[in-house]
Amino acid sequence: MTGLENLWKLYLPLVGWVVFGVILGYKLPQSIPLVLGKFLFWIGVPLSILTFLQQADLSASVWIAPMAAWAAMLLGAGLAWLWVQLHLRLPFFRSPSDRHHLTQRHYPLQHPPSQGSFLLAAMVGNTGYLGYPVALALVGPQYFGWAVFYDTLGSTLGAYGLGVLLAAHYGKTATNQAQFLLALIRNPALWSFWIGLGLNQLTLPIAVEQGMQGIGWTMIALSLLLLGMRLSQIRSWGSVQQASISLSIKMLLVPLVLGLSLSQFGIHRPAQLVIVLQMAMPPAFATLIIAEAYDLDRELTVTTLALGSLLLLLLLPFWLILFS
Repeated sequence: MTGLENLWKLYLPLVGWVVFGVILGYKLPQSIPLVLGKFLFWIGVPLSILTFLQQADLSASVWIAPMAAWAAMLLGAGLAWLWVQLHLRLPFFRSPSDRHHLTQRHYPLQHPPSQGSFLLAAMVGNTGYLGYPVALALVGPQYFGWAVFYDTLGSTLGAYGLGVLLAAHYGKTATNQAQFLLALIRNPALWSFWIGLGLNQLTLPIAVEQGMQGIGWTMIALSLLLLGMRLSQIRSWGSVQQASISLSIKMLLVPLVLGLSLSQFGIHRPAQLVIVLQMAMPPAFATLIIAEAYDLDRELTVTTLALGSLLLLLLLPFWLILFS
């Protein structure tokens, strides 16, 4: 089956579960997404990692995935920082009478909290809740290990490591960074990742494998459902212009540049496609958690989350045509 045929198979459950989650988000109490989120964080996502790592091909070259993740995060943050610097200098080419008006209405990135949110959105992608089902549906479980390595040793560490450092620099409040370090250490996805590596060589009975696959796909569906519930709670669509620029860096420019360069390091399809898809994911909900903890620009953050989720549906065919 071709990649584009797989794409149509992906869109129906992907859009269906997310839309169903949006509807439930408006109907159910706000406590339901919180409970579901905790369940998936502590049990659901770790179980899916264990399940699909059983079928994954974990060759030595799979360790390139987290290196690609860090390259993508650093390139995204670097390009976003350069845009902010250009943005800050543009008003000074105008007359003093126009400068104050323009910096207030058209240059929101002059404020450090907005700069922090802008950089985070261009850096950290939703490679867990959204990247996993996309990789499984479009490439298959054999190369799922590449997505897991990218997420656990790349995006997760980047969000609560480099992301927290950036938020502390640009944020208004002084939050205890040791709390984020502890949260990173206690992240069950990391623990299930290492356990899954150890279990990868074991041969399980067919009935057990089939049962685990059923559980794994159920957790993937619940993750998409939770994504829809969280999107339903987004009330602000402000800062669309700045969000569009940040998403262009995160979801288009970075995966295009680094994806084409992967072949120079001996990474070819379908592993190349898995990495590109992870690079092209919209910003992670972890960016909102960090933005709220460090008092960054919440409006810009939620706009990038909502707009990025819609942009993903438009860009997936482009990545499939280019890399599959």
